[in-house]
Amino acid sequence: MRNASFIAPGGIPRVGRMSAVFAPTPARSAASGRLEIRPLNAPLGAEVLGLDLSRPLADDDFQRIHRAHLDHHVLVFRDLQITPQQQIDFSRRFGPLQIHVLRQFQLAGHPEILVVSNIKENGQPIGLGDAGHYWHSDLSYKELPSLGSMLHAQELPSEGGDTLFANQHLAWERLPEALKERVAGLRAEHHYLAKYAELQQRNPWRPNLTPEQIAEVKPVVHPVVRTHPETGRKALFVSEHFTTRIVGLPEDESRALLDELFKLTTLPELIYRHVWQPHDMVFWDNRSVTHLAAGCPDHLRRRLNRTTIEGTAPF
Repeated sequence: MRNASFIAPGGIPRVGRMSAVFAPTPARSAASGRLEIRPLNAPLGAEVLGLDLSRPLADDDFQRIHRAHLDHHVLVFRDLQITPQQQIDFSRRFGPLQIHVLRQFQLAGHPEILVVSNIKENGQPIGLGDAGHYWHSDLSYKELPSLGSMLHAQELPSEGGDTLFANQHLAWERLPEALKERVAGLRAEHHYLAKYAELQQRNPWRPNLTPEQIAEVKPVVHPVVRTHPETGRKALFVSEHFTTRIVGLPEDESRALLDELFKLTTLPELIYRHVWQPHDMVFWDNRSVTHLAAGCPDHLRRRLNRTTIEGTAPF
């Protein structure tokens, strides 16, 4: 039932094993004759079929993927059976890669890859098991936040493990005009440690940070409304995980405004819910979306490899 759609609890469409509903007839690459890009029936996202990274990627195919990423914000590459090095090399086509501060969860021999997993071996976690517990944009707490992230499925649970993506261009466009005027020139602080202690209470295995690691993730300030450097579209750029305060506002006003924005940036009508299939790799634009891990039962194994591409300073 690949072409059936249904609504998950909470009113968020699930698109994945059972529900890829496509819009126009897929375009094909003149060079490869196989690459297909199919927009999803969702507020964002497109499925990409036929990508073969075991061979050099033609420039026109790369440009089509790049354009689709800008247009759809989330790309789902199906049945992508690749090595970690092939994921790294493909990611580097889009820009330099960023190394996550939790280096203990790097893939052995491939520091560019962060292992996202709930699996424990010899009593120790092999990866970051609670990644994405709160809505966020990857590395918004850096001076140069992420352009985008690629997450490649290695081992999937039989239930759960979905990932939700919220379109922040639509979130901005649908704000009431008075609220747009209020937030247009504001700036907000982002801090990696904002909820770190809370996450440690939930997951005691989450490691303490060394002084050197803490120095890597000092608070930064970014615009509340950012302009996409490649498309010029405006998007909200705040998240419940990393955004701590609005600069220049009293604490109570800052908290109230952020709480309102967090709600308006994650409305069901803005969200695509990805249900993972074997060998999926999802590539999302951190300048355009926020995302959330829906979680899965602790006893079911889940492991994915993530690369993160460096972006530019938001403006």
